[in-house]
Amino acid sequence: MTAPRSATPRRRRRLLAAVAAVSALALSGCAAGASEGEDGLTTIRFALDWTPNTNHTGLYVAMSEGYFAEAGIEVEIVPYNNSSADVLVDSGRAEFGIGFQDSTSVTMAAGADLVSVLAVQQTWTTEVSVLADRDDIQGLDDLDGLVYGGFGTPAEEAIMRGVIERAGGEGEFETVVLGTTAYEALYNGDVDFTVPFVAWEGIEAEHRGVELKNFAYTDYGFPDNYQVIITGNGTWLDENPELASGFVQAIARGYEDAIEDPAGAAEILQQENSDVLTDLDFLIESQEMLSEEFMLDEQGEFGLQTEEQWSELGAFLYEHDLLADGEGAPLEEEPDWSSLFTNEYLGE
Repeated sequence: MTAPRSATPRRRRRLLAAVAAVSALALSGCAAGASEGEDGLTTIRFALDWTPNTNHTGLYVAMSEGYFAEAGIEVEIVPYNNSSADVLVDSGRAEFGIGFQDSTSVTMAAGADLVSVLAVQQTWTTEVSVLADRDDIQGLDDLDGLVYGGFGTPAEEAIMRGVIERAGGEGEFETVVLGTTAYEALYNGDVDFTVPFVAWEGIEAEHRGVELKNFAYTDYGFPDNYQVIITGNGTWLDENPELASGFVQAIARGYEDAIEDPAGAAEILQQENSDVLTDLDFLIESQEMLSEEFMLDEQGEFGLQTEEQWSELGAFLYEHDLLADGEGAPLEEEPDWSSLFTNEYLGE
């Protein structure tokens, strides 16, 4: 099974734009910094934030289905390493990469040369989780005084305090930074709560017979978050608008295929990463959850971002002194939120 090839009117507009971009490049030559191979395709580097998973499905579908090639592009995947995707894209070692609105906002405030060009997920895909048999935890206000299994990201403790406060608690808890071992620590009862991705660790827990209770941030009035975004290097985007449009529209087609045919897209993801992804049924279940619940906005559109959502979460980060300049000094005024993202490369 493969992802569907049928083109909606919106996709046809994107394809025409991508074809036009290739034509423009043929007339003007390759832009500075781009690398053209013997096959005539321009290599664009894409940095992953972790090992391949269903947050990345659209990338692999677009590669497999030839959407990048149609736009004159060959994608080189930069595997996850000790440098975050934000750092790689900011430094110019990748043109695009995976980011997260909450943490990437902090990086952008410090002066990173990043622009969010597409929202893969429209809302939080992490939730606060506790073991289901914890009768003493009926809501997030019951987390005061307990132990949080954390990941060491810049804003997570402030966000967790903010969510608990919105639920009526004091936001006072102990944090133990564990990284991905936080999930196992929760299952073993070594920590009281953590924040799994519900479409990955949440499914893993269920398959292992671990019952969890989950609490969504927005149920308590906390600002929403584009959980997964794609960022581009701002300078490169300005210098290469046609290539940028071709890339963004091609990867958007890949993610839209995943929305329309989750099982087919998951199969492509597995085939392209068979050395690390062996459980196709798990991938299908994960992709179905993401496609059905998290990837489209209220108008049923994929990829678009709004200043309202960037500014609401951003205002929280600013008010809690989480946005600092390159010298580490808290910003004296909120950033221009509209400058942190763009929808222009989607070709709307």
